[in-house]
Amino acid sequence: MTALRHAFAFLTIFPVGPANQPPTAWASSFFPLVGLALGGILACLDFILSEALPMPVVGAVLLAALLILTRAIHTEGFLDSCDGLLGGRSRSEKLRILRGSHVGAFAVIGCVSLLMLKWALLAGGPNGTRTELLVLFPGLSRFGMLCTMSAFSYVRKQGLGTSFTVGRRLWQPAVGLVIASVASVLLLGVGGLALLGTSLFASMLVGWWVSRLIGGMTGDTYGAINELAEVVVLLSAAVFFHLATNLFGPPLW
Repeated sequence: MTALRHAFAFLTIFPVGPANQPPTAWASSFFPLVGLALGGILACLDFILSEALPMPVVGAVLLAALLILTRAIHTEGFLDSCDGLLGGRSRSEKLRILRGSHVGAFAVIGCVSLLMLKWALLAGGPNGTRTELLVLFPGLSRFGMLCTMSAFSYVRKQGLGTSFTVGRRLWQPAVGLVIASVASVLLLGVGGLALLGTSLFASMLVGWWVSRLIGGMTGDTYGAINELAEVVVLLSAAVFFHLATNLFGPPLW
């Protein structure tokens, strides 16, 4: 399917997209599926490496693998968003900084904080649901990104995300919702649905805040939402697992 190939080519390093054809809004419906595929790769790496390496090293390798597999496209957007959204004073200045190529203090601070937190969560994930969570969290974060693409307007006339807004329909995020929901239930049951809701809430909240600041979304802010949603899902899973273990014993999911 052309749209699925577009989604993989845009979000990953895999050169599977049709030549000389820009991605379409239909391709964004498969963003959660691409995330699940990335999660499957991480789970396989974790299974292989955890037998031979200490977990802090495994967490670092998983983090590096995710950056490589995605060309760090979302992390780059997060860095630009930190500088633009936090550094600019006026709306026009924020948009100008977002488009710039320089890395400022907010980007450095944000990147270090993001990577340290994600590394800690990947290294210390709950053992009882570790494999399922590794598969699921990249899919849920990309579902959150998909929802913000549908809910909030794109602020630029030209940019990395414009191709996903042309011909956009309401049923496209519904396809992503089906993919994310089925995967959540199959992998983590009720806990998976709770994580799906957490990712959606966090993504929409950040999208609303960004839209208030600059009047809409950009390609960089889509990437920032994905990065934040990954951390929120991993952190929420750690909290859910800890609370469930303390209150009810080992969780049923």
